[in-house]
Amino acid sequence: LDSLNLYKLRGVYYLCTVKTKINTPLMYEVLDKDTIKSESLPHLSVAKRGYVTKSDLVEVIQCILYKLKTGCQWHMLPVSAIFTGRVLSYKSVYAHFRKWSRNGEWKKVWGMILSRHRSFLDMSSVDLDGSHTTTLRGGECCGYQGRKKRTTTNAIYVADRQGIPLAIPRLFRVLTTTFTASPRYFRACSQIFKDSGLSVSGLFLNAGAGFDSAQFRRDCHRQEVFPNVAFNKRRGMPRDDELLDELLYKERYSIERTNAWIDSYRSVLNRFDTTQTSWEGWNYIAFILIFPKKIRKREKSR
Repeated sequence: LDSLNLYKLRGVYYLCTVKTKINTPLMYEVLDKDTIKSESLPHLSVAKRGYVTKSDLVEVIQCILYKLKTGCQWHMLPVSAIFTGRVLSYKSVYAHFRKWSRNGEWKKVWGMILSRHRSFLDMSSVDLDGSHTTTLRGGECCGYQGRKKRTTTNAIYVADRQGIPLAIPRLFRVLTTTFTASPRYFRACSQIFKDSGLSVSGLFLNAGAGFDSAQFRRDCHRQEVFPNVAFNKRRGMPRDDELLDELLYKERYSIERTNAWIDSYRSVLNRFDTTQTSWEGWNYIAFILIFPKKIRKREKSR
């Protein structure tokens, strides 16, 4: 508790506070416990037989969120400050993260959150953009990128009109493989939308000139998606059936804002994970953190 002390300096009395040390953990919460219990924990697998952790799984998730936000190394996790009961080693926290990432459970959690709060989405149009992330230790799905002069992983993000990220269906080595992999990309994207109760049919899709290819447009039409793709001058003159709505394309700035939101999480800004499942897991956890913040902001504005 704070104790009040008076001291005299040059004939004037001053009031100061002296804080005594309290033996309670100093915890930094990226996401509050109630939201974790209601949104994330029910959809993550827990041990049903054998060894069951004696620590609170909500605090295990808080450790993972702390790692995502700060980008610290695993052995630098402040586990003694986050756990209020039995303190787990950082190795145990990492084991939980790897298990949930390997099983694709972060992706399932994100799908359930989208399904539960899809009324907050604005699907009048969606934006598509690729983002190169530096891979500092190599690993799966990475390749040399000449423009950045180092190895990167190219992630393709889909966001709604408000900039809320919806999916990261595919990871690629370099950007040029987007065209050759577009059929697999659309199948993965359609499956994510289907699991969340969203429909791909009839969507207006904004994409940059890097996606301007005949194959990409054909794949969009097969999925009943209307591609609003900027023309790439290297392809030559556009065909008569390839149209571009300039006003709608100007709204594509929202996905650039989405990239800025995602880059605020240090474990996503630079890739240290060598496995594809861990890297996708970090991205979906970032999605899980972004969406509730936007929901609260809208509710407060009402």
